[in-house]
Amino acid sequence: MDKKLWVRALTRYLAGFAAVALLLFLSAGTLAYWNGWLFLGILFVPMLALGVFLLIRDPELLEKRLRTKEKEPEQRTVILFSGMMFLTGFVLCGLNYRFSWLVMPPWAAALAAVVFLGGYALYAQVMRENAYLSRTVEVQEGQKVVDTGLYGVVRHPMYLATVLLFLSMPLVLGSPISFLLFLAYPLLLVKRIRNEEQLLAERLDGYRDYQKKVKYRLIPLLW
Repeated sequence: MDKKLWVRALTRYLAGFAAVALLLFLSAGTLAYWNGWLFLGILFVPMLALGVFLLIRDPELLEKRLRTKEKEPEQRTVILFSGMMFLTGFVLCGLNYRFSWLVMPPWAAALAAVVFLGGYALYAQVMRENAYLSRTVEVQEGQKVVDTGLYGVVRHPMYLATVLLFLSMPLVLGSPISFLLFLAYPLLLVKRIRNEEQLLAERLDGYRDYQKKVKYRLIPLLW
C-alpha cells in the first residue's frame, strides 16, 4: 500500500468533511440540524468505502481522482464558479434551517437521499468501467476511448451521475432555495462538456468516431 497516497487521500477526506460540516452547522446555528447529519452520512460514508476500495484495488485511479489542478483556462473558470455555488448553497441550506424560510417535509429529504445514493451508485459504476477517469480534463498517455457499458449510452455518464448528486444535495438538506441556486450546475456542466469534447476530439484517437457512434452527451434522447 502506498503510504503517501493513503495519507494524501485521508487528509483530503477529513478536510472535506470538516469544511462541509462547518459550513452547514455554523450557518444553521445548531448541531440539531438533522438534515445536515443525514447529508454527511450519505456523502462521506460511501466516499470512505469507495476510497478504501480504490486504495486497495486501483490506487492509480485513486491518484487520478485526487488531482484537482486544471490545465485548461476554461475549465478553471467552471471549477471556480462551481466552488462558489457550493459554498453559497451550503450556507443557504443552514440559514434556511435556522430561520425556517421554506420548510420541506422529512419524507421529501428522505426521497432526495434515495436519489443521491442512486447517483453515487452510478458514479461508482462509471469508475469501474473507465480506468482513465481523471478528475481534471486531460488526455493521458496510452488512453483509449471507452465505448462500452454506460459509455455506450451517453458520452459522459460521470457527469450524469454528478447531476443526480448535486441537484439532490440541497433537497436532502431541506432547502428549496439552495436547489434553485444549484440549478446553475447543469449550465456550468454544458460549458465544461463542450470544452472537454473539443479537447478530446483534437487529442484522443478515435474520439470523433465515438461521437458519431454515441450521439447523446449527457441525457439519452435529450442532449
